[in-house]
Amino acid sequence: MTSVDERATRASRRREALVERLMEVFLDRGFAELGVADLAAVLRCSKSTLYSVAASREQIIVAVVRAFFRRATERVEAVLDASADPRERVGAYLRAISDELAPASPAFFADLDAFAPAREIYKRNTRFAVQRVQGLVREASPDSDAAFAGAVAGQVMESIHRGEIKAQTGLDDSAAYAALASLIVARMEA
Repeated sequence: MTSVDERATRASRRREALVERLMEVFLDRGFAELGVADLAAVLRCSKSTLYSVAASREQIIVAVVRAFFRRATERVEAVLDASADPRERVGAYLRAISDELAPASPAFFADLDAFAPAREIYKRNTRFAVQRVQGLVREASPDSDAAFAGAVAGQVMESIHRGEIKAQTGLDDSAAYAALASLIVARMEA
Protein backbone atom coordinates (compact mmCIF):
# COMPACT_ATOMS: atom_id res chain seq x y z
CA MET A 1 0.00 0.00 0.00
CA THR A 2 1.27 3.48 -0.90
CA SER A 3 1.35 6.05 1.85
CA VAL A 4 -0.16 9.51 1.50
CA ASP A 5 3.33 11.03 1.77
CA GLU A 6 4.65 8.86 -1.07
CA ARG A 7 1.72 9.83 -3.32
CA ALA A 8 2.21 13.50 -2.48
CA THR A 9 5.93 13.24 -3.22
CA ARG A 10 5.27 11.55 -6.57
CA ALA A 11 2.65 14.15 -7.47
CA SER A 12 5.08 16.93 -6.54
CA ARG A 13 7.80 15.38 -8.71
CA ARG A 14 5.38 15.03 -11.65
CA ARG A 15 4.34 18.67 -11.24
CA GLU A 16 7.99 19.80 -11.12
CA ALA A 17 8.78 17.78 -14.25
CA LEU A 18 5.77 19.31 -16.01
CA VAL A 19 6.87 22.82 -15.02
CA GLU A 20 10.35 22.06 -16.42
CA ARG A 21 8.83 20.94 -19.71
CA LEU A 22 6.61 24.02 -19.84
CA MET A 23 9.66 26.16 -19.11
CA GLU A 24 11.44 24.71 -22.14
CA VAL A 25 8.43 25.50 -24.36
CA PHE A 26 8.10 29.04 -22.99
CA LEU A 27 11.81 29.77 -23.37
CA ASP A 28 11.74 28.53 -26.94
CA ARG A 29 8.41 29.93 -28.18
CA GLY A 30 7.22 32.42 -25.61
CA PHE A 31 3.79 31.94 -24.08
CA ALA A 32 1.44 34.68 -25.28
CA GLU A 33 0.21 32.79 -28.32
CA LEU A 34 -0.11 29.42 -26.59
CA GLY A 35 -3.41 28.35 -25.04
CA VAL A 36 -3.82 25.42 -22.68
CA ALA A 37 -4.93 23.19 -25.56
CA ASP A 38 -1.80 24.17 -27.53
CA LEU A 39 0.42 23.40 -24.56
CA ALA A 40 -1.30 20.07 -23.99
CA ALA A 41 -0.70 19.15 -27.64
CA VAL A 42 2.97 20.18 -27.53
CA LEU A 43 3.59 18.28 -24.28
CA ARG A 44 1.36 15.36 -25.26
CA CYS A 45 -0.66 15.50 -22.10
CA SER A 46 -4.20 16.36 -21.14
CA LYS A 47 -5.40 19.83 -20.25
CA SER A 48 -6.32 18.51 -16.81
CA THR A 49 -2.68 17.49 -16.36
CA LEU A 50 -1.66 21.09 -17.10
CA TYR A 51 -4.22 22.34 -14.62
CA SER A 52 -2.36 20.37 -11.95
CA VAL A 53 0.25 23.15 -12.21
CA ALA A 54 -2.30 25.92 -11.61
CA ALA A 55 -6.01 26.62 -11.98
CA SER A 56 -5.88 28.87 -15.07
CA ARG A 57 -3.71 29.60 -18.11
CA GLU A 58 -2.54 32.87 -16.53
CA GLN A 59 -1.67 31.14 -13.27
CA ILE A 60 0.22 28.44 -15.18
CA ILE A 61 2.27 31.15 -16.90
CA VAL A 62 3.02 32.83 -13.58
CA ALA A 63 4.01 29.52 -11.97
CA VAL A 64 6.38 28.67 -14.83
CA VAL A 65 7.93 32.15 -15.01
CA ARG A 66 8.40 32.20 -11.23
CA ALA A 67 10.01 28.73 -11.37
CA PHE A 68 12.33 29.84 -14.18
CA PHE A 69 13.61 32.87 -12.28
CA ARG A 70 13.89 30.93 -9.00
CA ARG A 71 15.99 28.27 -10.73
CA ALA A 72 18.09 30.87 -12.52
CA THR A 73 18.75 32.75 -9.28
CA GLU A 74 19.78 29.56 -7.48
CA ARG A 75 22.17 28.61 -10.28
CA VAL A 76 23.66 32.10 -10.51
CA GLU A 77 24.26 32.22 -6.76
CA ALA A 78 25.78 28.73 -6.87
CA VAL A 79 28.59 29.84 -9.21
CA LEU A 80 29.85 32.54 -6.86
CA ASP A 81 33.03 31.40 -5.17
CA ALA A 82 33.35 33.14 -1.81
CA SER A 83 37.11 32.67 -1.90
CA ALA A 84 37.54 34.27 -5.33
CA ASP A 85 38.82 37.78 -5.86
CA PRO A 86 35.88 40.12 -5.24
CA ARG A 87 36.29 41.76 -8.65
CA GLU A 88 36.11 38.38 -10.32
CA ARG A 89 32.92 37.66 -8.40
CA VAL A 90 31.20 40.65 -10.06
CA GLY A 91 32.14 39.37 -13.51
CA ALA A 92 31.26 35.79 -12.60
CA TYR A 93 27.85 36.89 -11.35
CA LEU A 94 26.98 38.77 -14.55
CA ARG A 95 28.32 35.99 -16.77
CA ALA A 96 26.23 33.46 -14.82
CA ILE A 97 23.12 35.55 -15.45
CA SER A 98 24.02 35.52 -19.12
CA ASP A 99 24.33 31.74 -19.09
CA GLU A 100 20.95 31.31 -17.42
CA LEU A 101 19.18 33.64 -19.82
CA ALA A 102 20.88 32.30 -22.96
CA PRO A 103 18.13 29.72 -23.72
CA ALA A 104 15.40 32.39 -23.64
CA SER A 105 14.13 33.46 -27.04
CA PRO A 106 13.21 37.01 -28.01
CA ALA A 107 9.57 35.82 -27.97
CA PHE A 108 9.93 34.84 -24.31
CA PHE A 109 11.29 38.27 -23.37
CA ALA A 110 8.63 40.04 -25.43
CA ASP A 111 5.91 38.01 -23.72
CA LEU A 112 7.43 38.74 -20.30
CA ASP A 113 7.22 42.42 -21.05
CA ALA A 114 3.65 42.22 -22.38
CA PHE A 115 2.09 40.17 -19.54
CA ALA A 116 1.94 42.29 -16.36
CA PRO A 117 2.22 39.47 -13.77
CA ALA A 118 5.25 37.98 -15.57
CA ARG A 119 6.76 41.43 -16.05
CA GLU A 120 6.50 42.02 -12.30
CA ILE A 121 8.31 38.74 -11.54
CA TYR A 122 11.02 39.74 -14.01
CA LYS A 123 11.32 43.23 -12.52
CA ARG A 124 11.55 41.82 -8.99
CA ASN A 125 14.28 39.46 -10.13
CA THR A 126 16.15 42.29 -11.86
CA ARG A 127 15.90 44.46 -8.71
CA PHE A 128 17.43 41.60 -6.73
CA ALA A 129 20.24 41.29 -9.30
CA VAL A 130 20.89 45.05 -9.12
CA GLN A 131 21.15 44.87 -5.32
CA ARG A 132 23.43 41.85 -5.63
CA VAL A 133 25.70 43.67 -8.10
CA GLN A 134 25.81 46.67 -5.76
CA GLY A 135 26.83 44.42 -2.86
CA LEU A 136 29.48 42.67 -4.93
CA VAL A 137 30.87 46.03 -6.11
CA ARG A 138 31.00 47.26 -2.49
CA GLU A 139 32.93 44.12 -1.51
CA ALA A 140 35.34 44.49 -4.42
CA SER A 141 35.88 48.21 -4.23
CA PRO A 142 34.56 49.87 -1.07
CA ASP A 143 35.51 53.34 -2.34
CA SER A 144 33.52 53.02 -5.58
CA ASP A 145 29.95 54.20 -6.04
CA ALA A 146 28.18 50.85 -5.78
CA ALA A 147 24.73 52.42 -6.10
CA PHE A 148 25.69 53.90 -9.46
CA ALA A 149 27.24 50.64 -10.69
CA GLY A 150 24.12 48.74 -9.66
CA ALA A 151 21.82 51.25 -11.34
CA VAL A 152 23.86 51.10 -14.55
CA ALA A 153 23.84 47.31 -14.41
CA GLY A 154 20.07 47.30 -13.97
CA GLN A 155 19.46 49.66 -16.89
CA VAL A 156 21.76 47.69 -19.16
CA MET A 157 20.21 44.38 -18.05
CA GLU A 158 16.74 45.64 -18.93
CA SER A 159 18.00 46.92 -22.29
CA ILE A 160 19.58 43.55 -22.98
CA HIS A 161 16.33 41.73 -22.24
CA ARG A 162 14.28 44.09 -24.39
CA GLY A 163 16.66 43.45 -27.30
CA GLU A 164 17.83 47.05 -27.47
CA ILE A 165 21.50 46.27 -26.92
CA LYS A 166 21.47 43.66 -29.67
CA ALA A 167 19.70 46.05 -32.05
CA GLN A 168 22.20 48.83 -31.35
CA THR A 169 25.41 46.80 -31.11
CA GLY A 170 24.81 43.39 -32.65
CA LEU A 171 25.90 41.74 -29.38
CA ASP A 172 23.82 38.77 -28.31
CA ASP A 173 22.69 38.59 -24.67
CA SER A 174 25.65 36.53 -23.57
CA ALA A 175 28.20 38.88 -25.18
CA ALA A 176 26.34 41.90 -23.78
CA TYR A 177 26.52 40.52 -20.24
CA ALA A 178 30.22 39.81 -20.69
CA ALA A 179 30.74 43.39 -21.88
CA LEU A 180 28.75 44.72 -18.92
CA ALA A 181 30.90 42.65 -16.55
CA SER A 182 34.06 44.07 -18.17
CA LEU A 183 32.77 47.63 -17.86
CA ILE A 184 31.91 47.30 -14.19
CA VAL A 185 35.15 45.52 -13.32
CA ALA A 186 37.16 48.12 -15.27
CA ARG A 187 35.36 50.94 -13.43
CA MET A 188 36.24 49.36 -10.09
CA GLU A 189 39.89 49.16 -11.10
CA ALA A 190 40.01 52.80 -12.27
